[in-house]
Amino acid sequence: MTPTFFDYVERLNSLLRSWQRDDVQVSTVPAVQLSALRYLSICNHYSDTVTGVTEYLGLTKGTVSQSLKALEERQWLVKRLDPKDKRIVHLRPTQTGLALIQRLATLQVLENALAQLGAEAEQQLTALLHELLTQIQQQESRKSFGICSSCRFHQHRDGQPFCGLTRELLPGDAIELICREHQAPA
Repeated sequence: MTPTFFDYVERLNSLLRSWQRDDVQVSTVPAVQLSALRYLSICNHYSDTVTGVTEYLGLTKGTVSQSLKALEERQWLVKRLDPKDKRIVHLRPTQTGLALIQRLATLQVLENALAQLGAEAEQQLTALLHELLTQIQQQESRKSFGICSSCRFHQHRDGQPFCGLTRELLPGDAIELICREHQAPA
Protein backbone atom coordinates (compact mmCIF):
# COMPACT_ATOMS: atom_id res chain seq x y z
CA MET A 1 0.00 0.00 0.00
CA THR A 2 1.29 3.43 -0.94
CA PRO A 3 0.93 6.00 1.84
CA THR A 4 -1.66 8.68 1.14
CA PHE A 5 -1.65 12.38 1.95
CA PHE A 6 -3.88 11.61 4.94
CA ASP A 7 -1.34 9.04 6.20
CA TYR A 8 1.40 11.68 6.19
CA VAL A 9 -0.78 14.29 7.92
CA GLU A 10 -1.81 11.72 10.54
CA ARG A 11 1.82 10.76 11.18
CA LEU A 12 2.95 14.38 11.50
CA ASN A 13 0.14 15.00 13.99
CA SER A 14 1.19 11.92 15.98
CA LEU A 15 4.79 13.15 16.09
CA LEU A 16 3.73 16.62 17.26
CA ARG A 17 1.64 15.11 20.08
CA SER A 18 4.53 12.77 20.98
CA TRP A 19 6.94 15.71 21.29
CA GLN A 20 4.42 17.46 23.52
CA ARG A 21 4.22 14.38 25.75
CA ASP A 22 8.03 14.29 25.97
CA ASP A 23 8.12 17.79 27.49
CA VAL A 24 7.63 17.51 31.26
CA GLN A 25 5.62 20.74 31.64
CA VAL A 26 3.68 20.53 28.38
CA SER A 27 2.74 16.88 28.93
CA THR A 28 0.61 17.83 31.95
CA VAL A 29 -1.68 20.01 29.83
CA PRO A 30 -4.52 18.46 27.79
CA ALA A 31 -4.21 19.08 24.04
CA VAL A 32 -7.45 21.10 23.92
CA GLN A 33 -6.07 23.51 26.52
CA LEU A 34 -2.82 23.89 24.59
CA SER A 35 -4.77 24.55 21.41
CA ALA A 36 -6.96 27.16 23.12
CA LEU A 37 -3.96 28.90 24.67
CA ARG A 38 -2.09 28.87 21.35
CA TYR A 39 -5.12 30.36 19.56
CA LEU A 40 -5.44 33.11 22.16
CA SER A 41 -1.77 33.97 21.70
CA ILE A 42 -2.24 34.65 17.95
CA CYS A 43 -5.73 36.20 17.71
CA ASN A 44 -6.83 39.83 17.78
CA HIS A 45 -9.24 41.64 20.11
CA TYR A 46 -12.28 40.72 17.98
CA SER A 47 -11.47 37.04 18.39
CA ASP A 48 -10.25 36.54 21.97
CA THR A 49 -13.60 35.39 23.36
CA VAL A 50 -15.14 32.05 24.28
CA THR A 51 -17.06 32.16 20.99
CA GLY A 52 -13.85 32.81 19.05
CA VAL A 53 -12.07 29.88 20.70
CA THR A 54 -15.12 27.64 20.18
CA GLU A 55 -15.35 28.46 16.47
CA TYR A 56 -11.62 28.16 15.88
CA LEU A 57 -11.27 24.79 17.60
CA GLY A 58 -14.59 23.46 16.29
CA LEU A 59 -15.59 22.18 19.72
CA THR A 60 -18.65 22.60 21.90
CA LYS A 61 -18.98 25.68 24.06
CA GLY A 62 -19.08 23.46 27.17
CA THR A 63 -15.77 21.76 26.34
CA VAL A 64 -14.14 25.09 25.59
CA SER A 65 -15.54 26.73 28.74
CA GLN A 66 -14.17 23.92 30.93
CA SER A 67 -10.77 24.15 29.23
CA LEU A 68 -10.63 27.92 29.65
CA LYS A 69 -11.63 27.58 33.30
CA ALA A 70 -8.74 25.15 33.86
CA LEU A 71 -6.32 27.55 32.13
CA GLU A 72 -7.53 30.39 34.33
CA GLU A 73 -7.12 28.26 37.46
CA ARG A 74 -3.52 27.56 36.44
CA GLN A 75 -3.07 31.31 35.98
CA TRP A 76 -2.18 30.87 32.30
CA LEU A 77 -5.15 32.95 31.22
CA VAL A 78 -6.86 36.13 32.41
CA LYS A 79 -10.34 37.42 31.66
CA ARG A 80 -11.15 41.10 31.12
CA LEU A 81 -14.48 42.80 30.47
CA ASP A 82 -14.72 44.77 27.27
CA PRO A 83 -14.55 48.48 28.11
CA LYS A 84 -17.34 49.32 25.61
CA ASP A 85 -19.62 46.29 26.05
CA LYS A 86 -19.64 44.67 29.49
CA ARG A 87 -21.31 41.54 28.06
CA ILE A 88 -18.10 40.66 26.23
CA VAL A 89 -15.24 38.95 28.07
CA HIS A 90 -11.80 39.04 26.48
CA LEU A 91 -9.31 36.25 27.18
CA ARG A 92 -5.55 36.77 27.17
CA PRO A 93 -2.69 34.42 28.02
CA THR A 94 -0.60 35.51 30.99
CA GLN A 95 3.20 35.70 30.74
CA THR A 96 3.33 32.17 32.18
CA GLY A 97 0.81 30.98 29.59
CA LEU A 98 2.80 32.61 26.79
CA ALA A 99 5.97 30.94 28.08
CA LEU A 100 4.22 27.57 27.84
CA ILE A 101 3.18 28.30 24.26
CA GLN A 102 6.74 29.36 23.50
CA ARG A 103 7.86 25.90 24.61
CA LEU A 104 5.63 24.48 21.88
CA ALA A 105 7.04 26.91 19.34
CA THR A 106 10.59 25.97 20.23
CA LEU A 107 10.17 22.34 19.27
CA GLN A 108 13.05 22.61 16.85
CA VAL A 109 12.57 19.28 15.08
CA LEU A 110 9.94 20.61 12.68
CA GLU A 111 11.79 23.86 12.07
CA ASN A 112 15.04 21.99 11.39
CA ALA A 113 13.31 19.66 8.93
CA LEU A 114 11.76 22.62 7.11
CA ALA A 115 15.13 24.37 6.99
CA GLN A 116 16.69 21.29 5.41
CA LEU A 117 14.03 21.35 2.69
CA GLY A 118 15.18 24.85 1.79
CA ALA A 119 13.39 28.18 1.65
CA GLU A 120 11.75 27.59 -1.73
CA ALA A 121 10.34 24.19 -0.76
CA GLU A 122 9.13 25.60 2.56
CA GLN A 123 7.33 28.44 0.77
CA GLN A 124 5.74 26.00 -1.70
CA LEU A 125 4.64 23.65 1.06
CA THR A 126 3.21 26.53 3.08
CA ALA A 127 1.33 27.85 0.03
CA LEU A 128 -0.10 24.41 -0.74
CA LEU A 129 -1.19 23.85 2.86
CA HIS A 130 -2.81 27.30 2.85
CA GLU A 131 -4.69 26.43 -0.35
CA LEU A 132 -5.80 23.07 1.09
CA LEU A 133 -7.03 24.73 4.28
CA THR A 134 -8.88 27.39 2.28
CA GLN A 135 -10.59 24.73 0.16
CA ILE A 136 -11.69 22.77 3.23
CA GLN A 137 -12.97 25.88 4.99
CA GLN A 138 -14.98 26.91 1.94
CA GLN A 139 -16.43 23.42 1.40
CA GLU A 140 -17.41 23.15 5.06
CA SER A 141 -18.61 26.79 5.34
CA ARG A 142 -16.07 27.52 8.08
CA LYS A 143 -14.56 30.86 8.95
CA SER A 144 -11.07 31.45 7.61
CA PHE A 145 -9.53 33.03 10.73
CA GLY A 146 -7.04 34.79 8.48
CA ILE A 147 -4.52 37.51 9.24
CA CYS A 148 -6.23 40.89 9.69
CA SER A 149 -4.05 42.68 7.13
CA SER A 150 -5.14 40.20 4.41
CA CYS A 151 -8.87 40.78 5.01
CA ARG A 152 -11.19 42.46 2.54
CA PHE A 153 -12.28 44.84 5.32
CA HIS A 154 -8.72 45.95 6.15
CA GLN A 155 -8.22 49.59 5.23
CA HIS A 156 -6.20 52.62 6.20
CA ARG A 157 -7.66 55.90 7.41
CA ASP A 158 -5.39 58.86 8.02
CA GLY A 159 -2.40 56.50 7.93
CA GLN A 160 -3.91 54.24 10.61
CA PRO A 161 -5.12 50.64 10.19
CA PHE A 162 -8.92 50.61 10.05
CA CYS A 163 -11.54 47.83 10.00
CA GLY A 164 -14.21 48.49 7.41
CA LEU A 165 -16.51 45.93 9.05
CA THR A 166 -16.49 47.30 12.59
CA ARG A 167 -15.72 50.87 11.49
CA GLU A 168 -12.96 51.14 14.10
CA LEU A 169 -9.30 52.10 14.09
CA LEU A 170 -7.12 49.10 14.77
CA PRO A 171 -4.14 48.84 17.07
CA GLY A 172 -1.00 48.47 14.97
CA ASP A 173 -0.15 45.02 16.33
CA ALA A 174 -3.67 43.68 15.62
CA ILE A 175 -3.18 43.66 11.87
CA GLU A 176 -0.70 40.76 12.07
CA LEU A 177 -2.98 38.64 14.25
CA ILE A 178 -5.78 36.32 13.15
CA CYS A 179 -9.38 37.47 13.22
CA ARG A 180 -12.63 35.49 13.38
CA GLU A 181 -14.29 38.10 11.15
CA HIS A 182 -11.67 37.68 8.39
CA GLN A 183 -12.91 37.44 4.81
CA ALA A 184 -10.61 37.00 1.84
CA PRO A 185 -10.62 39.81 -0.72
CA ALA A 186 -13.09 39.26 -3.57
